[in-house]
Amino acid sequence: MALTLFRGLRSNCFRLYPSVHVSRKHGVLYCTMRSPEGQIATQEKQHTQLKPSPKNKSPKIDELLKNYESVIGIETHVQLATHTKAFCSCPYNYGAKPNTSVCPICMGLPGALPVLNSKVIEFAVKVGLALNCKLSVSSKFDRKQYFYPDLPKGYQISQFDIPIASDGYIDIDLPVEFGGGHRKFGVTRVHMEEDAGKLLHTGNGNFSQVDLNRAGVPLLEIVSEPDMRTGVEAAEYAAELQRLVRYLGVSNGNMQEGSLRCDVNISVRPIGQPEFGTKVNLCICSLFCCGFFIFNCGIEKRRYLR
Repeated sequence: MALTLFRGLRSNCFRLYPSVHVSRKHGVLYCTMRSPEGQIATQEKQHTQLKPSPKNKSPKIDELLKNYESVIGIETHVQLATHTKAFCSCPYNYGAKPNTSVCPICMGLPGALPVLNSKVIEFAVKVGLALNCKLSVSSKFDRKQYFYPDLPKGYQISQFDIPIASDGYIDIDLPVEFGGGHRKFGVTRVHMEEDAGKLLHTGNGNFSQVDLNRAGVPLLEIVSEPDMRTGVEAAEYAAELQRLVRYLGVSNGNMQEGSLRCDVNISVRPIGQPEFGTKVNLCICSLFCCGFFIFNCGIEKRRYLR
């Protein structure tokens, strides 16, 4: 019974009486007797040793960082809620079995010709008007060349120099608990593109599999101006975009399904300096509360590194 009792004791020592200490090390119990005077002297010695020297005090990080400001811009990818993909008639259902919604166009087979889904243009115009953008009377698609396992064509159909909409803005009211106030963030461009597939990784990490169900799903990329200065403003901007696309009915905006994905660009510069600092990209695919935490962590890291 005594063995059971002592097995539950913590490994660090605890005090039974002001002058008696019991500790356990490698399964062996040790009992130490100390006089109250010795304990007081030991405690005073420890306090003396732990007392920091005024000469060794380092300046607070807040004092070092108060002269810097963060500059934030966000690239948001919105998955459009069309019945079929952007350039073929394959449907897309989140969570479907891998490679069950594919065709020669999705897989990039030779000779397969894409046909644009008119709903993609309609949804892009809706979002462009809601963001107070200027619409392009004529537009075109471009090939974005890059190699990745989930992109069978070897390029992504996107827009580069003539986007469907550009030069817009969005108005946001910050919550009262974060200081309140009105903000106006610029929108550089809104352009159409197609999504890539995704990789499915095994638990042991020996190999990965490719699921092309998502390849060819229509996306809208919304690029903001670098007008945000805090993580709160960035999170509220993303939340307002989510409310906007849901209200328009162009997307469900579910971040947990990848329907709304944000790439955040953060840089730090001295207050009053017109030039931007070194830019760092953060990919956020989670909830806004997590995104707000990551924004602030990235900002503080950039400030500290400068």
